[in-house]
Amino acid sequence: MTRIKLGVPSKGRLMEKTFDWFARHDVTLKRTGSEREYAGAVEGIGGIDLVLLSAGEIPRELAAGRIHLGVTGSDLVREKLADWDNQVASLALMGFGHADLIIAVPDCWSDVDTLEDLDAAAHAFRDTHGFRLRIATKYHRLVRDFLTREGVADYQITDSQGATEGTIANLTAEVIADITSSGETLSANHLRVLSDGLIHQSQANLFVTRAVDWLGTNAAFQTLVQRLNLTPPTL
Repeated sequence: MTRIKLGVPSKGRLMEKTFDWFARHDVTLKRTGSEREYAGAVEGIGGIDLVLLSAGEIPRELAAGRIHLGVTGSDLVREKLADWDNQVASLALMGFGHADLIIAVPDCWSDVDTLEDLDAAAHAFRDTHGFRLRIATKYHRLVRDFLTREGVADYQITDSQGATEGTIANLTAEVIADITSSGETLSANHLRVLSDGLIHQSQANLFVTRAVDWLGTNAAFQTLVQRLNLTPPTL
């Protein structure tokens, strides 16, 4: 019988909360090596291997079928996988890892409160400066899709893989699109979320791949789904 591979975040609070979530269902996940080793094990159900990965790697590994189940944020799945719901399915919302992907502008832009205002500001910015307003983000797909739906077009994406809130002060962007949970970092950097600038409300999900056709009949998978008290999706 083919063994099931379960991918979980390899460090930090996401890993800890994932381990706790499974433990509440009498499934023990644990590291088997040192803190520097990405080795782990699943206890309580046979036929399942634990794979420790970065949260950002898990969507593509699921889509490729190299892992069969994976815990990661819904924001990462939607960002990294085009047509994501044909490649993976959500088995469970896990109740942690909550964060909002939002669009924020400088506090001093007192006349920009909505996406319609942002669209007008973007046109004025290009007329004044000769180049398009820059939006710093690492969520290129989600931001582009959202702004296209909302009719905002006159902008350019600037890639930012860290400290996105600082890009405006550093004069490398005029607007940001980023994940926030408390809003404290935005406030500290004198930024304000647009009133209709919520792109996606993310949380950790237990996802299952659609890339293999035998998963639904695998005994270990069936046992795990029953132990977790979940309804298996149509794969």
